[in-house]
Order: sequence, then structure tokens, then C-alpha cells
Amino acid sequence: MSFTSTTYIAHYKIPLGELVIGSWDNKLVLCDWKHRNMREAIDTRIKKHTQSAYVQVSEKEWPQHPILINTISQIEEYLVEKRQNFELPLHFAGSGFQIRVWEALMKIPFGKTVSYLELSKTLGDEKAIRAVASANGANAISIIVPCHRVIGSKGELTGYAGGLNAKQKLLQLENHSMYKNQQTRLF
Repeated sequence: MSFTSTTYIAHYKIPLGELVIGSWDNKLVLCDWKHRNMREAIDTRIKKHTQSAYVQVSEKEWPQHPILINTISQIEEYLVEKRQNFELPLHFAGSGFQIRVWEALMKIPFGKTVSYLELSKTLGDEKAIRAVASANGANAISIIVPCHRVIGSKGELTGYAGGLNAKQKLLQLENHSMYKNQQTRLF
């Protein structure tokens, strides 16, 4: 594969695990769990789509890459319940269908969940549940594109690239943030 540009990546640890954050063309193209089953496939897809090579930047170099710094800052604010929505320029590296799914994920409100069936219906094809689940699993911009807000049709937690424990904690964080003054918890 021949590369014509660069995706600058940083590894960043949060309490739920380690993220790989990538900036390409002054947009966020990657914010994903470092240790996930599809790590190599996601990276290959992004490199092919952007025609870019990954270059890891050290923490000292992060200020030279505003997207990396802004992503880290906004994730930190989210994790301490000071942010509910992200304001970052995104670039989706995927098929037309995957991009439609990821855009639909971005419309799921903070603190809410939907089932794969509901998401499929939103996209106009309730029989596309497996394709929707596959696109959800291929999301390369975790947390910011909130694939963690998709659950099973009976309310159960289902697969998540960061692990079910991380998914549960993200949903709890959002639920707690929504109902800070109440005793109600999602789990």
C-alpha cells in the first residue's frame, strides 16, 4: 500500500482502558480501544481509506496536533461529567452504510440507549440488524460516536470493543450525569 499522507496517533490511558487517538487532515479519524479484537482490521481500513501511514507522536509532541489535544481534553471533561456532547471535526473511514450507521449513533442522546432493532428501524430497514451490529462494531471513533449506547432488545449489554465492563461504566456515567440529584441508576 502506498501512502500519500500521515495519520498522527497518540496512545492515551483513561480509567476504562487505553485509547488510540488518530488525527488525519485536521480531523479525528480514530479514537478506539488499543486492545480490541478488530484492532488490525480497523487500522488497515483507516490507512487504506485515508492513504496514510500512522506516525505515533510522543506526549511532548501532542500540542503540535490540536485534534489530539482537543480530543483528550474533551474525553477528560466527559469522564468527569463536565461534557455531554463532543465538538470535534470527524472523518469517517468506512463504507456508505457504515457511515450512515455511525451518523445515526451520533443522534442517540446522551444518557439514552437504543436496541439494534430500534437503530435498524431508524435507518429504514428493521431486517438489517446484523449489518447494523457489524457497522456498530466497526466504529473507529469510540465514546465520541457513542456505539456504547446500543444494547440488546431485552435491555442486555452486548458486545463492545472496550469490553462490557467499559460499556457498563460509560452508561452508568451518562445515567448518573443525567440524574445527579436522584438515586436512580441504570444498573
